Amino acid sequence: MSEYDREGGSGVSMSGSSSSVRIVVVLGAGLAAALSGCAGESNKYGDPGARPLPAGQTCQTVRGELNKLDGKGVPSQIEAAQAGRKLNASQQADVDRYNKLLNDYLGARCHTMPAT
Repeated sequence: MSEYDREGGSGVSMSGSSSSVRIVVVLGAGLAAALSGCAGESNKYGDPGARPLPAGQTCQTVRGELNKLDGKGVPSQIEAAQAGRKLNASQQADVDRYNKLLNDYLGARCHTMPAT
């Protein structure tokens, strides 16, 4: 009797097939366990969440400083610098301060909080 006949005409050895299935099941279970361990540690899309503001700062104080720099025309200086124009030391200091404040403001998620 041939192997084909012993296996019910399928031509596939059941002993080899069942060990392959076991390997796939074990690998699948291991992968599922590894992924479930990571899922509890991060938010959807890998978002790390809000960063704390520097000591002594609040969303309102940072927004107030940004408004003052807006009044001095710093956003147009930022655009000029990005276009390749040279800035003097005072203008560059304002641009750097504005960028730091904006990063703090956005990183702390101040823009998502209701205004008080």
